[in-house]
Amino acid sequence: MAGCERRADRGFVTAEAAMVLPVLVMFATALVWGLLVVAAQIQCVDAARTGARAAARQDPHDAVVAVAREAAPPGARVMVSREGGQVRVVVVARPPVLHGLPFDLREEAVAAVEETTGAET
Repeated sequence: MAGCERRADRGFVTAEAAMVLPVLVMFATALVWGLLVVAAQIQCVDAARTGARAAARQDPHDAVVAVAREAAPPGARVMVSREGGQVRVVVVARPPVLHGLPFDLREEAVAAVEETTGAET
């Protein structure tokens, strides 16, 4: 009787593996995509801070945008504005890999404008 029970369970492990393997692959894919999104968000933070520092030093607008784009994820938009004694740099990027998702990665940094030596008041 013991031999009959083993023959009935023979394909059970294969069926379990066939059910679990796609779930594990989807989970691993989602985990990797999530890590890519977090890495892109960190790049947006770095780009906004770098651009804000350059703008606070009163670098030219084109130089500020170029420095921020260099640190930003590919295809990111960089916007620089000056309001009184502050500069604001906003970096907006699409999430990596799945570009059809309904959200953008957005980060902004604000810095006080530094006074230049010998500037007229």
